[in-house]
Amino acid sequence: MTQALQYPAVHLERIISASPAEVYDAWLDPETLRLWLAPGGIQISKAEVDRRVGGRYRIWHTAERLNAGGFECEIAELIPDRRIVFRWGFIGPARTNGPIYDSLLTIDVEGTSEGMSRLTLVHERLDELAAALPHVAEQVTGGWESVLAKLAAMFKNQRRSPNA
Repeated sequence: MTQALQYPAVHLERIISASPAEVYDAWLDPETLRLWLAPGGIQISKAEVDRRVGGRYRIWHTAERLNAGGFECEIAELIPDRRIVFRWGFIGPARTNGPIYDSLLTIDVEGTSEGMSRLTLVHERLDELAAALPHVAEQVTGGWESVLAKLAAMFKNQRRSPNA
C-alpha cells in the first residue's frame, strides 16, 4: 500500500507599502503581474486573467528567450481587497502536453494601522507536485519569497519621492 506524501505547505507573510486594494489588484492585473510574478532569471512573456470566480489565470514564463512553463490556474474565491484563492497548477514548457500539478494558493490581505498591507500567502496541497517533481517542489518556498520581495519592492519604488 502506497502512503500519501505529507509535503509541508508554504506559509509566508509580508508587510507591503501599499493599500489592500493595490495589493489585491497587483495579483489580478496582467500588466502588473508581468512586473513581479516571476522569480529571478525568469520573465513573464504573457499573462491572462479572467477576473471572476471560475475564471482562468494563466502565466507564461520564459528564460533566456525559451519557454519555461508557468502556471495554469482557476480563481476559486474572490473577496475584493481581502482574499484571493486559486486552484494553482504548475505547468512545464510543453503547456499542452505537460502535466498540471494542482495545489491551492490562498492570498489574504489586510490593512495595518500604519496604512500598509499585511499579505499572507499559503500554498498547500503540494503533494502531487512533490511526488512527480521533487526538485521543483523544493523550490516553491524560495520562488514565492523571490516574487513577494519583487512585489514589495515594486510598491516601495512607486512610493519614493523623485528627490529620494
